[in-house]
Order: sequence, then C-alpha cells, then structure tokens
Amino acid sequence: MSVYADLFRYRELFSNLFQRELRVKYKGSVLGVVWSLANPLVLMGIYVLVFSTLWHVANGIDHYPLYLLSGLTVWVFFSASLGTASRSMLDSAELIRKVRFPRQLVAFSVVATQLVTFAVMFGVLFVVNLVLLSRTREVIWVTIPVAALIVMLVTGCALIVASLNVVFRDVEHLVSALLLPWFFLTPILYSFSQFHSHHTIQQILRYANFVTPAIYAFRDPLYAGHLPSAGDVVYLGVAAVVALALGAWVFGRVDDRIAVEL
Repeated sequence: MSVYADLFRYRELFSNLFQRELRVKYKGSVLGVVWSLANPLVLMGIYVLVFSTLWHVANGIDHYPLYLLSGLTVWVFFSASLGTASRSMLDSAELIRKVRFPRQLVAFSVVATQLVTFAVMFGVLFVVNLVLLSRTREVIWVTIPVAALIVMLVTGCALIVASLNVVFRDVEHLVSALLLPWFFLTPILYSFSQFHSHHTIQQILRYANFVTPAIYAFRDPLYAGHLPSAGDVVYLGVAAVVALALGAWVFGRVDDRIAVEL
C-alpha cells in the first residue's frame, strides 16, 4: 500500500510534521510528556472512587486500579487519536493548500503524537505490573506485539475519520458524540465475567465492538497473567488489516479533493 509506504519515502517530512505536532501539544509545558500520565491517573482515581467504593463494580477484580489502567491505556490512545485525527486535515489546511505532499502524513503525525502518550503509559504500567503482579512475569512480553497490532488498528481508523471529515464535516462531531457511550460499552471499568445471566448481550458487546478484543488481548498478558485467547488475537489482527486497507481506500477516494475542500 503506497499510502503507508510514503511513511518511509517521506520519513524526513513525517518527522518534521510529528515534531511540529509534539511541540504544539506541549508548548509552554514544564513537565512535557509527563502530562501524558496525568489525565489517565486522574480518571483512574475518579473511576476507582465511584465504581469501586460507591457502586462496588470492582467486586471480584483484584488490583482494580491496575485492571482499570490496563484498559484505559488502550482506550486513551484510541479515543485521543480518533478525536484529533478527525480535525487534523482541517487544522493543517494552510499547509496542505500551499504545498503538495502526501496528505496522509498529517493524520499519521497526529497518531504518532498520541503514540508517545500510549508508549509512556504502557511503559510505566509494564514495569509496575511486572513488579506487583508476579503472575504476569512469564507472559507479559506478549503485550508488545499485541500493542503493535493496536497501533495498526488505530492508524487505519484515524486515517478513515481524517479523510472522511474533509468531505463530510459532521464526522468530527459524530466521532465526539460516539466516544462517550462507546467507552461505557467497552469493558474498561468492568469485566464481562461479572454478568453471567446476560450471555447473549455479553457476546454481542464483546464481538460487535472491535475495541473490546483489542483490550482483552492487551490486558490478558499485562494484567491477568495468561496468554490472550487465539480468538481475540485473530480478531485484532484481522481488524487491524481491515482498518489499514479501508483507510487506504477511503483516503485514495478523497485525496484529489482534499486541497479543494479545504
């Protein structure tokens, strides 16, 4: 796919776009990338208080903060990438109109910026779980290739919404509106194993939502201490390939219209 091969052909340009996005994101910040941990940690504190202490959702889930962070690490990367990618072409309209270059690099640079946050959260959680959860020490390394598949999935999805929003400006608003209910339909705060009496609904929520198998495949070796199920890994791999292919196809359909629409 030449859409993705351009990452290597124009790697210097991509590096410049990525550095520009990173500078904008942390401009004037003293702590810089350390702020990447602030939002998920604050969210974790609130969710632990509300869902564990008040609503007792965490009953039966040991080390609930680590369980919660394992899911939030994936979700924050996914939701932040989609949210920022949806506006990425519009925010870079002036550059796109003036210079002819592979426009998909704009969306990729946004994902790369969010990837820094994902890498920091993943790295910290990896070390903490390795120390505190002895059950994970033999299989935790499996999380690394799973994380790579998640990055591929998010990249494809980000390119889709970035491309569509150039032509249909409602896309960014639709993405923003969907992310909140999507979050609560994804087993981040809770576990499907807690709902034994709703097996059919559980299966629908698990496999109709492509983020759920990604979180299970990521969380199983990182938190639960066992290999992810083959079904979740295959689902994630297929979803990643489909997202990349669909992203390339959608971008190819609108590429010639981007400069005009902006």
